[in-house]
Amino acid sequence: MDFDKVIKKRASIKNYSDKKPKYDKIINAIEAANLAPSPGNIPILHFIIVEDKEKINEIAEACQQPFIKKAPVIVAICSDSKKTNMMYDKRTEKYIKQHAGAAIENFLLKITDMKLASCWVGAFVNMEIKSALKIPENIDIEAILPIAYPSKVDKTNQKPKTNLGNICFFEEYKNKYKKKPIKIGGH
Repeated sequence: MDFDKVIKKRASIKNYSDKKPKYDKIINAIEAANLAPSPGNIPILHFIIVEDKEKINEIAEACQQPFIKKAPVIVAICSDSKKTNMMYDKRTEKYIKQHAGAAIENFLLKITDMKLASCWVGAFVNMEIKSALKIPENIDIEAILPIAYPSKVDKTNQKPKTNLGNICFFEEYKNKYKKKPIKIGGH
């Protein structure tokens, strides 16, 4: 798929078919996530692939998102700040969130490119998911990503985004006007 089409097609899809994605597609999405820039090129993120239906149901309950139960696979993205903290101290949390966001977006774009469906889930009861997936206390959960094929009836499209004229400024905040270039030498 053309990159611009992938970006415009990516949407949060919550209606899934029963067809299970092939394992290599999940690995391809994780590989795309792993290519996101990270602070100091430190390996920060870890990916837990969950296929066990009971665990998926537990995770859906911890997220209070019933649609997650329909997904045949879930990927939990986690971060380990230990090495980053040694290098970046007070900036660590900010850098990890930036890295996680870039990695999750790469993951979702790859999922879209492979004609799969997902929805970025960031609200959940942390301790319940940590317990279900045996995640150590010092590891943070960044996102839960259900993975599936979209249902045949799903017509989800990306929701309209804000007009660039409202969010893009020149030289300073809220300046919507680009100054005309100055001609030098009368040319």
